[in-house]
Parts: sequence; structure tokens; C-alpha cells
Amino acid sequence: MQGTRYRRWMMVARVTVLLLGMGGWMGKDVGAQTLPLKRDPLQGRAMVMTTHGVAAASQTLAAAAGARVLEEGGNAIDAAIAANAVMGLVEPESNGIGGDLFALVYIAKEDRLYALNASGWSPAAMTREALRSRGHVQMPESGIDSVTVPGAVAGWHALRERFGKLSFADILAPAIQYAETGFPVTELIAADWRNNQSKLSRQSHARKTYLPNGEPLKVGEIFRNPDLAASYRRIAQQGRDGFYKGATAEGMLALMREEDGLMRAEDLSAFQPEWVEPISTTYRGWTVYEVPPNTQGIAALMMLNILETFPMGSLGQNSAESLHLMIEAKKLAYADMLEQVGDPNGATIPVATLLSKQYGKVRAAQIDTAKANCRAVPADLAHIASLPGADTIYLTTADAEGNMVSLIQSIYLGFGSGFVAPGTGFVMHNRAGLFTMTEGKTNTVGPRKRPLHTIIPAFMRKGDVKITFGIMGGWNQAQAHAQFVSQIVDHGYNVQSALELPRFTKRSFDGCDVEIENRVPDAVLNRLRDRGHLIQVGDAFDSAVGNGQAILRDGKGVLYAGSDPRKDGAAVPANPPRR
Repeated sequence: MQGTRYRRWMMVARVTVLLLGMGGWMGKDVGAQTLPLKRDPLQGRAMVMTTHGVAAASQTLAAAAGARVLEEGGNAIDAAIAANAVMGLVEPESNGIGGDLFALVYIAKEDRLYALNASGWSPAAMTREALRSRGHVQMPESGIDSVTVPGAVAGWHALRERFGKLSFADILAPAIQYAETGFPVTELIAADWRNNQSKLSRQSHARKTYLPNGEPLKVGEIFRNPDLAASYRRIAQQGRDGFYKGATAEGMLALMREEDGLMRAEDLSAFQPEWVEPISTTYRGWTVYEVPPNTQGIAALMMLNILETFPMGSLGQNSAESLHLMIEAKKLAYADMLEQVGDPNGATIPVATLLSKQYGKVRAAQIDTAKANCRAVPADLAHIASLPGADTIYLTTADAEGNMVSLIQSIYLGFGSGFVAPGTGFVMHNRAGLFTMTEGKTNTVGPRKRPLHTIIPAFMRKGDVKITFGIMGGWNQAQAHAQFVSQIVDHGYNVQSALELPRFTKRSFDGCDVEIENRVPDAVLNRLRDRGHLIQVGDAFDSAVGNGQAILRDGKGVLYAGSDPRKDGAAVPANPPRR
């Protein structure tokens, strides 16, 4: 009976939405002049506001490095690279130059958004047959056969060459200094380090780099990485050739010889990132942008198309009704994403169809508002029933001229493959683990191919108001993006509250399991259980739901920045230039 009444109410509500127009049921002017600035009563951090530029990252030293580069005359692009370089040193379990990178770059003077895909490809020798001959039935998620070419440094080079102002020597100076002189290890990073001790212990170069005293560094201990400083110096002097050729490349190839890996010199030297066209959808007057496949960003946009057919604003923030709809939309969008997305080169991915409003309505009609769906299709369940969480960083920067960068970088699982190339100071990622060995799929492993990628930066705008944002964490990301957008658009929250508010995550592709932070009231959780959701209650600020950063720029040039308290990070404003 309760479900029947709710379905009738939903039919009335949908008709009301159509009559009033999108956003109209809230009785508010949602035009370009209305800023989402509502503060949640329990918001723990204040937004950082400035007009001189800001950098937000999940580790404070990295954000400060980005702000320093802005103060020294760099722009948002320079600041993002500087912050990323420090992140690769101070949060090595999550990112580094042994991994991949994606970025969205807004250039103010052009009023244009650019997208960069710097995800590396597989070695030319990585075929299904080769992997099977090496004893693999499924794609390995650790070890030498999980390694693909790292794309991050090629991404830095492409960003700086096209949009940067400073030299690599100036941009990388803070990271080089920290790598040589050391920095104190923070609380959350020390815990991650300790949790990965077994993985790091398996290889001599990893032990030398990350277990210098035979064990992980503790909170407050000083960590130095002179090998990484040397790798950064080669990039500072030679750009991309300082990584994909020369001493650093030779270190990676030496690792391949030691471990009988598949990567060769030509796999490194021939790799190039791609400038691609962002994909987007509209959501109640806002336009939301993601990087196109081979990323999962399309799933966030599909979720929003589904949710737009429901009156999310009037259902209440994190109510049982709104959470149920978001969880169900996630299942449908991810099922399609998993089936369709891979490297678009040599494949036909129906992006336009998946992002059409008509298709969003078709998928929305499949949601039972009174019952959880435990088997969303299509899904390649033979390949993936559940995947582990990932270790990733997201950062964002903005400068006084109006340029903004949304950047995400990762080595996939904690400490990636677990292998450090000798003399380089960084761990190689294990991104090949996201291919499938099932024949005939878009994402089937093959030579010089990029796998389906979890990491996604995002951008949204309405008129003169622009927001860079991202929330890391493996398959958590697209669903977290949709939740963030809903908090901004449907409920009017500011960027800090939108990051802090409780989130859910469902990182499996089948079943009715879902994890929700314990700040959601028990009454709401019980109503979700009544609909068939199998709820795992997480911590108050649970790392499982990811960590994010965001910057809003209004039409007058004021920057509003937020940083997620689920990590060690901060938003750090740049000081005005000296006169």
C-alpha cells in the first residue's frame, strides 16, 4: 500500500515538473545570477574565498605548492602540474608519475573547455594469447603483467606546452625540494602506507624506496625520496623526453628485464596523449562535462539524465526516496558503461545514444520506486562482479585570469603494481587490471590499447558560474559526481557542503549491496532496507565514498573553494602579486 501511494505521488509530481519547467517546483529563480551558496548546518570547514587564485588538493603541501606557483607568475595549468608533482611524492600510494592522468582545462579568454586524455596504452606485446601463455586466466591486478605505459608525464608536457606560462624547472621546483629535503608523513597517508606494507615488501626496489628502515614511515616521520627528485630533475631539464627516454626510461626497461615484462622501449617513446572533445549533458539548466570514453565519466552523465526525470529537489536531500532513486540510477548507468566503454580507437561506442535524454527517460522508466533492483543489465558479469576500490588523487586550480583546471591522477590500486623501477623513485601502476580477457568486448585486452578507466575529472557551468570538481575512489567516482551535482543543483548547497554531506557508494555491478555513511539517519536507512537495499553502514566520513575538491567561480571573479575532510587536504589561496 505504501509503495502504491508513493508511485501515485510520483506520477503527480512528474506532471507538476513538466508544467512548471525544470527547477520550477522549488519556487526559486534558478537563473544564472543564483549562486548555490547554502551552508549545511553541520558543515565543518568554511569555503576558501579569494580573487587571486587557489589550489585545492587532498594533501596540504601539494595545494600550497600550487598556490606558490600562482604567486610566482604561473597560471592555473602550471599550478595544477606543480600540485600533482608534490602529490606524487607525498601520497605515493595513490598517484605518481608511474600512472595516468586526465584533465579538463577551462581557458577564460576563449571561453572554451578542453579535455586531455593522458592514459597510457598497453605494450605492443600484450595480447590475450600472450597473457594466457603466461598463466593468466583473468587480467592480473598486480605484478609485472598489470603494468601499462604511464601517461602522466606526457600529460604534463601536453598541458604545459599548450597552456602553461612557466618552465618545467620552475613548476617542479617545490616537488624537487620536498623530495630532497623531506616532509613529515601525515596521518591518513601513514595509515595507507602501513596497510600496503606486505605489497611493498615483495620487491627490493619498492622496499628500498618506501620501506627505508624496513617498515612504513609513521606519522610525523620525515620521508625523503632522492631517486624521485632525480626523475623530476630529468623532466625539468628535458620535458617528456626526460621520462620516456634516457635514464628514467632505462630504469623502467630494467624492471621489465628483471621481471620478464612485456614493455619495450618503443612502447614508451611512441606514446602520445590525446586532446579530445568533452562530453556533456544538461541538468536542470546546468551543463555538466566529463572526459569521453575510455573513462567512466559517461556514467555520471547517464545518471543525471535519469535523475532529471524525477523531482529530486522536492524529495529532500538524502531522503530515502532520493537515495533510492540515485542508487537505482547508478546501477542502470554503470551496467551500460561497463558493457559499452573501452578504448574508442578501433571501436564504435554509442556515446550519443547513451547520453540522449530519450534514453535517460527509457532507463528511468525501468526504476521501481518501491523496490531495489538486484540485477541491472546489461552487465559483463562474467568479467566483473565486484572490483576493489582504487587509490587516486583529484586536485583543482584556478587563477585570477579565470582559467580553471580539473585534474585527476592515479596509479590505480594502492601502490599500483607493487613494482618500483630501479633508480626512479616511483611505483608503476597496474592499470592493465581493468581490461577484460573476454573475447570480442570493447574493453578486451590488446596491443597498444587503453583500458576502461575509472578516474574522471569534471566541470559544470550555468551562465557565468563555473565549477571544477572531482571525487576520487575507483568505481565510486561517477556515482559521487552525480551526488555532488544534485547537492549543488537540486538543493543549492555550496561547494564545501556538497563535498561534506553524507554519500553512498556501490562499487559492485550486481546485487543490492550499498554502503552509506552513518550520518544518514537510521529512519532513512530502515526505509531503504524496506525497499530491499542491503546496507553496509560506513563511518561518518568514510574513505570508501571518496574524497573530493571543488572550486566555484562566479561572474564577478570571486573564487569559492572546498576540500573534502575525508582526506588530509585543503584549499589554499594564492597571495596577491608583489608590487
